[in-house]
Amino acid sequence: MTVQIVLVHGIRTSATMWRSQLAYLDEAGIPAVAVDLPGHGTRMAEDFTLHEALHTIDAAVRDAASRGPVLLVGHSMGGLLCLAYVGAEKPSVAALVAASCTALPRGAGLRAYRMIARAVDRLPDRGMWITQRILDATIPVDTRADFAAGGYALDTQDIALSNLAALDLATAVERIRVPLWFVNGQYDQLRVNEALFQRLAPHAELIVVPRTTHLVTAMRPRVFNAVLRLAIATVDAEQSDPTADDAPAP
Repeated sequence: MTVQIVLVHGIRTSATMWRSQLAYLDEAGIPAVAVDLPGHGTRMAEDFTLHEALHTIDAAVRDAASRGPVLLVGHSMGGLLCLAYVGAEKPSVAALVAASCTALPRGAGLRAYRMIARAVDRLPDRGMWITQRILDATIPVDTRADFAAGGYALDTQDIALSNLAALDLATAVERIRVPLWFVNGQYDQLRVNEALFQRLAPHAELIVVPRTTHLVTAMRPRVFNAVLRLAIATVDAEQSDPTADDAPAP
């Protein structure tokens, strides 16, 4: 059966952030869908809640699983939600790529993040000129517009951040048994609990992309697409030989 990909975007952006990955997967003949979470993209008018966000992921996964094994891929907030979802022992997910999300959304770190986000939001044009300058300086022209193409969920950001504090990520990550990849940019601010996440999921692989920030999917799309290819090959191999992981070490 063909591996099915479900892509979950980060905070403020939308499904359009995955345009490079969707084009790559389409060219390779691999079915993929990118969802919009509540309060984002085509669902900007909706309220963001953890319940509806996780339900959105669950509905996409269940639909995809009717056609083949599911590789779930999340970035930033989407990665945190995917970790929480798979950590609830969802059997429909065959593997997980969690990008730019090795941080526990709680405590002083979360409070500081929300304070900075609120300060930027009070700037003229709600700080969008800063965002554009960062994108211009770091993201290739081909993928630079992808984060903004579906609109920025500025009114949802603080609500979503406050909701994330309710996630028990440590427990969820510890429960994950499917193949798991943590993908971080070298200069990603959300690497803060990277070592903890590795201890909680010792079977996971950590991939750190050099000279890359938090926006790894757009900044280094070819590298990220190569990670997807690795994950797809892993799922394919496990589907062909479910006992492969049980083989004794040489």
